[in-house]
Amino acid sequence: MTGPVFAQAAMATGAEQAVAALEKKWLQSQKTNNASLLEPLLADNIVDTSTDGKLITGKAAVMADAKTVKWASAEYENVQVTMHGDAAVVTAIFTGKGTDTAGKPVNVHERFTDTWVKSADGHWLCVATHGSTIKS
Repeated sequence: MTGPVFAQAAMATGAEQAVAALEKKWLQSQKTNNASLLEPLLADNIVDTSTDGKLITGKAAVMADAKTVKWASAEYENVQVTMHGDAAVVTAIFTGKGTDTAGKPVNVHERFTDTWVKSADGHWLCVATHGSTIKS
């Protein structure tokens, strides 16, 4: 994805660019309904707090949850990467429409926060994610 959504990354540090690229890959996994793109981005002990307050812990559980919606559309806007040494906090807005495994429509408009940590081998992994519904 190019354009203003990820425009900040063009002037960012190498670490900021790396984390922004991983967020793009996460979005691509949603746009293509290809959870295998997401799996290598997640820490084994990731913690996910959903918009309904449900706590999902561990890569396997987060991956299972990621497969519960088939997205027809998925977009990020206002992506901001803030570095803190070997950690990064990403905030953005996610808008997506699709259907759940029961065929019910899913319509999401949320602000999310992802926390990334650089591992000892130099790879960035998402260790926590949290979404809050944006009320119209």
